[in-house]
Amino acid sequence: MRFAHLGAEPRIHPDAVVAPTAVVSGDVTIGPGCQVLHGAVITAEGSRIVLGENTIVMENALLRASSTHAVHVGAHTLIGPMASVAGAEIGDEVFLATGTRVFNGAEIGDRSEVRINAVVHLRTVLPRETVVPIGWVAVGDPLRILPPDRHDEIWAAQKELDFPGYVFGLDRETPDLMVQLTERYGRSLARHAADRRLD
Repeated sequence: MRFAHLGAEPRIHPDAVVAPTAVVSGDVTIGPGCQVLHGAVITAEGSRIVLGENTIVMENALLRASSTHAVHVGAHTLIGPMASVAGAEIGDEVFLATGTRVFNGAEIGDRSEVRINAVVHLRTVLPRETVVPIGWVAVGDPLRILPPDRHDEIWAAQKELDFPGYVFGLDRETPDLMVQLTERYGRSLARHAADRRLD
Protein backbone atom coordinates (compact mmCIF):
# COMPACT_ATOMS: atom_id res chain seq x y z
CA MET A 1 0.00 0.00 0.00
CA ARG A 2 1.42 3.35 -1.02
CA PHE A 3 0.31 6.67 0.47
CA ALA A 4 0.98 10.32 -0.32
CA HIS A 5 1.79 12.15 2.92
CA LEU A 6 2.44 15.89 3.38
CA GLY A 7 2.39 16.33 -0.39
CA ALA A 8 5.10 13.73 -1.08
CA GLU A 9 4.69 10.38 -2.83
CA PRO A 10 6.93 7.33 -2.59
CA ARG A 11 9.36 6.68 -5.45
CA ILE A 12 9.94 2.97 -5.96
CA HIS A 13 12.48 1.77 -8.52
CA PRO A 14 10.91 -0.57 -11.09
CA ASP A 15 13.42 -3.29 -10.13
CA ALA A 16 12.35 -3.16 -6.45
CA VAL A 17 9.69 -5.51 -5.08
CA VAL A 18 7.29 -4.24 -2.41
CA ALA A 19 4.84 -6.75 -0.91
CA PRO A 20 1.17 -5.80 -1.25
CA THR A 21 0.74 -5.73 2.54
CA ALA A 22 3.72 -3.44 3.14
CA VAL A 23 2.99 0.25 3.80
CA VAL A 24 5.12 2.93 2.12
CA SER A 25 4.12 6.48 3.04
CA GLY A 26 5.41 9.91 2.09
CA ASP A 27 8.86 11.01 0.90
CA VAL A 28 10.35 7.54 0.49
CA THR A 29 12.85 6.45 -2.16
CA ILE A 30 13.33 2.71 -2.65
CA GLY A 31 16.32 1.84 -4.81
CA PRO A 32 16.89 -0.85 -7.42
CA GLY A 33 16.88 -4.46 -6.30
CA CYS A 34 15.30 -3.68 -2.92
CA GLN A 35 12.86 -6.11 -1.33
CA VAL A 36 10.23 -4.89 1.14
CA LEU A 37 8.40 -7.86 2.65
CA HIS A 38 4.89 -8.34 4.06
CA GLY A 39 3.83 -6.13 6.93
CA ALA A 40 6.83 -3.79 6.74
CA VAL A 41 6.06 -0.10 7.35
CA ILE A 42 8.21 2.64 5.83
CA THR A 43 6.80 6.02 6.81
CA ALA A 44 8.37 9.42 6.18
CA GLU A 45 6.73 11.89 8.54
CA GLY A 46 8.38 15.15 7.54
CA SER A 47 11.85 13.99 6.45
CA ARG A 48 13.05 11.63 3.74
CA ILE A 49 13.67 7.91 3.84
CA VAL A 50 16.11 6.50 1.29
CA LEU A 51 16.86 2.80 0.78
CA GLY A 52 20.04 2.08 -1.17
CA GLU A 53 20.20 -0.63 -3.80
CA ASN A 54 19.62 -4.26 -2.89
CA THR A 55 18.46 -3.48 0.63
CA ILE A 56 16.02 -5.93 2.21
CA VAL A 57 13.38 -4.86 4.73
CA MET A 58 11.86 -8.00 6.23
CA GLU A 59 8.44 -8.79 7.66
CA ASN A 60 6.94 -6.33 10.15
CA ALA A 61 10.01 -4.10 10.26
CA LEU A 62 9.44 -0.36 10.84
CA LEU A 63 11.40 2.53 9.35
CA ARG A 64 10.20 5.96 10.48
CA ALA A 65 11.55 9.43 9.68
CA SER A 66 10.42 12.41 11.73
CA SER A 67 10.36 16.07 10.78
CA THR A 68 13.84 16.45 12.30
CA HIS A 69 15.43 13.05 11.59
CA ALA A 70 15.64 11.47 8.15
CA VAL A 71 16.44 7.80 7.57
CA HIS A 72 19.12 6.70 5.15
CA VAL A 73 19.90 3.03 4.63
CA GLY A 74 22.91 2.12 2.52
CA ALA A 75 23.23 -0.53 -0.15
CA HIS A 76 23.17 -4.29 0.52
CA THR A 77 21.76 -3.87 4.03
CA LEU A 78 19.37 -6.31 5.66
CA ILE A 79 16.80 -5.11 8.20
CA GLY A 80 15.38 -8.14 9.99
CA PRO A 81 11.83 -9.03 10.98
CA MET A 82 10.31 -6.76 13.64
CA ALA A 83 13.34 -4.46 13.63
CA SER A 84 12.73 -0.75 14.16
CA VAL A 85 14.74 2.19 12.79
CA ALA A 86 13.74 5.74 13.75
CA GLY A 87 15.54 8.73 12.26
CA ALA A 88 18.94 7.07 11.82
CA GLU A 89 21.78 6.74 9.32
CA ILE A 90 22.56 3.13 8.42
CA GLY A 91 25.65 2.35 6.32
CA ASP A 92 26.30 -0.14 3.54
CA GLU A 93 26.32 -3.91 4.10
CA VAL A 94 24.83 -3.61 7.60
CA PHE A 95 22.91 -6.44 9.29
CA LEU A 96 20.16 -5.43 11.70
CA ALA A 97 18.86 -8.74 13.09
CA THR A 98 15.37 -9.65 14.24
CA GLY A 99 13.93 -7.29 16.85
CA THR A 100 16.75 -4.75 16.84
CA ARG A 101 15.95 -1.14 17.76
CA VAL A 102 17.82 1.86 16.35
CA PHE A 103 16.87 5.30 17.68
CA ASN A 104 16.91 8.90 16.41
CA GLY A 105 20.24 10.41 15.49
CA ALA A 106 22.10 7.09 15.58
CA GLU A 107 24.75 6.35 12.98
CA ILE A 108 25.72 2.79 12.12
CA GLY A 109 28.91 2.36 10.14
CA ASP A 110 29.39 0.14 7.11
CA ARG A 111 29.51 -3.64 7.63
CA SER A 112 28.32 -3.44 11.23
CA GLU A 113 26.07 -6.05 12.84
CA VAL A 114 23.39 -5.37 15.42
CA ARG A 115 22.33 -8.81 16.56
CA ILE A 116 18.95 -10.16 17.76
CA ASN A 117 17.05 -7.80 20.10
CA ALA A 118 20.03 -5.47 20.51
CA VAL A 119 19.53 -1.70 20.87
CA VAL A 120 21.43 1.23 19.34
CA HIS A 121 20.42 4.20 21.41
CA LEU A 122 19.70 7.81 20.59
CA ARG A 123 22.64 9.74 19.04
CA THR A 124 24.89 6.68 19.30
CA VAL A 125 27.67 6.25 16.75
CA LEU A 126 28.82 2.76 15.76
CA PRO A 127 32.11 2.86 13.84
CA ARG A 128 32.30 0.63 10.78
CA GLU A 129 32.46 -3.13 11.40
CA THR A 130 31.11 -2.87 14.95
CA VAL A 131 29.18 -5.81 16.42
CA VAL A 132 26.50 -5.33 19.08
CA PRO A 133 25.90 -8.76 20.71
CA ILE A 134 22.49 -10.39 21.11
CA GLY A 135 20.35 -8.35 23.48
CA TRP A 136 23.09 -5.83 24.34
CA VAL A 137 22.80 -2.03 24.30
CA ALA A 138 25.03 0.35 22.32
CA VAL A 139 24.98 3.85 23.74
CA GLY A 140 26.76 7.14 23.22
CA ASP A 141 29.60 8.75 21.29
CA PRO A 142 32.18 7.66 22.26
CA LEU A 143 30.50 4.28 22.05
CA ARG A 144 29.85 1.93 24.96
CA ILE A 145 28.40 -1.53 24.38
CA LEU A 146 26.85 -2.95 27.55
CA PRO A 147 24.93 -6.09 28.51
CA PRO A 148 21.32 -5.45 29.56
CA ASP A 149 22.00 -6.38 33.21
CA ARG A 150 24.13 -3.21 33.61
CA HIS A 151 21.09 -0.96 33.68
CA ASP A 152 22.61 1.72 35.92
CA GLU A 153 25.49 2.29 33.48
CA ILE A 154 23.14 2.26 30.48
CA TRP A 155 20.82 4.76 32.18
CA ALA A 156 23.71 7.05 33.13
CA ALA A 157 24.79 7.27 29.49
CA GLN A 158 21.23 7.33 28.17
CA LYS A 159 20.12 10.14 30.48
CA GLU A 160 22.81 12.43 29.06
CA LEU A 161 21.49 11.74 25.53
CA ASP A 162 18.16 13.35 26.60
CA PHE A 163 15.52 11.38 24.68
CA PRO A 164 12.53 13.65 25.48
CA GLY A 165 14.51 16.80 24.69
CA TYR A 166 16.17 15.48 21.53
CA VAL A 167 13.15 13.75 20.00
CA PHE A 168 10.20 15.79 21.33
CA GLY A 169 11.73 19.11 22.43
CA LEU A 170 10.54 18.64 26.02
CA ASP A 171 12.42 18.89 29.31
CA ARG A 172 12.56 15.54 31.13
CA GLU A 173 11.73 17.34 34.41
CA THR A 174 8.42 18.70 33.09
CA PRO A 175 5.81 17.62 35.70
CA ASP A 176 3.26 16.58 33.07
CA LEU A 177 5.84 15.29 30.59
CA MET A 178 3.72 12.46 29.19
CA VAL A 179 0.67 14.71 28.83
CA GLN A 180 2.63 17.25 26.80
CA LEU A 181 4.51 14.56 24.86
CA THR A 182 1.42 12.61 23.80
CA GLU A 183 -0.54 15.74 22.89
CA ARG A 184 2.33 17.19 20.82
CA TYR A 185 3.14 13.89 19.12
CA GLY A 186 -0.56 13.15 18.57
CA ARG A 187 -0.99 16.45 16.70
CA SER A 188 1.93 15.51 14.47
CA LEU A 189 0.60 12.02 13.78
CA ALA A 190 -2.88 13.42 13.07
CA ARG A 191 -1.48 14.81 9.81
CA HIS A 192 -1.95 11.28 8.44
CA ALA A 193 -5.69 11.98 8.34
CA ALA A 194 -5.09 13.82 5.06
CA ASP A 195 -3.04 10.99 3.47
CA ARG A 196 -4.12 9.78 0.05
CA ARG A 197 -3.85 6.13 -0.96
CA LEU A 198 -2.08 5.74 -4.29
CA ASP A 199 -2.79 2.08 -5.14
